[in-house]
Amino acid sequence: MIIRTRCVHESTHRHPGAPDRFRGGSGDDVMNANRIRTFLGAGLTLAVALTLTAGPSPAAAAASWPTAKRTQKVTATIKVPAGTKDYDFTRFVGSGALGGGDQVEGQAPILELADGATVSNVIIGAPAADGIHCRGTCTLKNVWWEDVGEDAATFKGTRANQTMTIDGGGARKAADKVFQHNGPGTFVIKNFQVENFGKLYRSCGVCKTQYQRHVVVDNVSVKAPGLDVVGINATPYGDTAKLTRITVLGDAARKIVICQKFRGTTSGEPAKTGSGPDGRNCVYRASDVTYK
Repeated sequence: MIIRTRCVHESTHRHPGAPDRFRGGSGDDVMNANRIRTFLGAGLTLAVALTLTAGPSPAAAAASWPTAKRTQKVTATIKVPAGTKDYDFTRFVGSGALGGGDQVEGQAPILELADGATVSNVIIGAPAADGIHCRGTCTLKNVWWEDVGEDAATFKGTRANQTMTIDGGGARKAADKVFQHNGPGTFVIKNFQVENFGKLYRSCGVCKTQYQRHVVVDNVSVKAPGLDVVGINATPYGDTAKLTRITVLGDAARKIVICQKFRGTTSGEPAKTGSGPDGRNCVYRASDVTYK
C-alpha cells in the first residue's frame, strides 16, 4: 500500500504585523514551538495508523430467540394493510386449511402484506403454511420463524422499483428455501440469523413470468447444516447479489455455498452455472465472509 501525505510547512513569510514567535524568539518560544511540532507529528502518525487499521464494521452478535407472549391459531390468511403493525411477539400457527407445514407448493400464507405494509415482533410457529407474502414494498422487522413451512416469506408484486426488507429476526428448520423472490425488485436481508436450512434466498428458478431480481445481504449469520446463502438467476435474467458481513457457523468443510448461480427458466429445472464472487452477479469478497 502506498500512502501519500502532504506536509504543511511553516511559512517563511509572515504577515507584516505578526510577532517573531518561532523565529529566533526566546528559549521558551522555541521550546513551545518544538512541543507543537511534536504534537502535530504524533497526530499525523495516529491518523495514518487509524486509516491503516480501519476496515469493514464487524458483524453484530446474533440476537437471542424471543419467547412468545401468546399463541394465536390462524385458519384463514390475515390481510395486513399498508402502514405499521406491531404484533408484540404473538406466535401465529396455522390451523385447518392453513395447517400444513410441508413443502407442498401453492399453500396460502399466514400473513399477507399489502404494498407499503410493515410488521414487527412476529413469531411464526408450526405449522407455518407458506409463512408471509408481500404484495409489493414491505418490511418485516424482528420476525422469527421457529419451523419454516413451504417458505418463510415470499416477495411478489410486479414493480421493478419495489423492495422487500427483512431487518432482524431469524429462521430455523427450512427444508428448502427461507426467502422466495417471485416478483421483480430488490430483496434486502440484514441483521438476520438462520440455521438448518436449504437456501436462505432464492430468486425463482422456474416462474411462468421471470424478471431481473436483486438481493442485498448484510450482517447475516448462517449456521450449518445448509446449502446456499443465495441462489440467483445470473443467466439469462442478470440477477445480482451483494453480500457483506456474512458469518458462517459450524461449517468447517465450507460446504455452504455463499452465492450459487443458476440459469433461470419458465419451465423445466434450472441448471447450476457456477458459484463464487465474480464482481458482476455475485458481488462480494473473501473478506466479507467469516467462518467460525
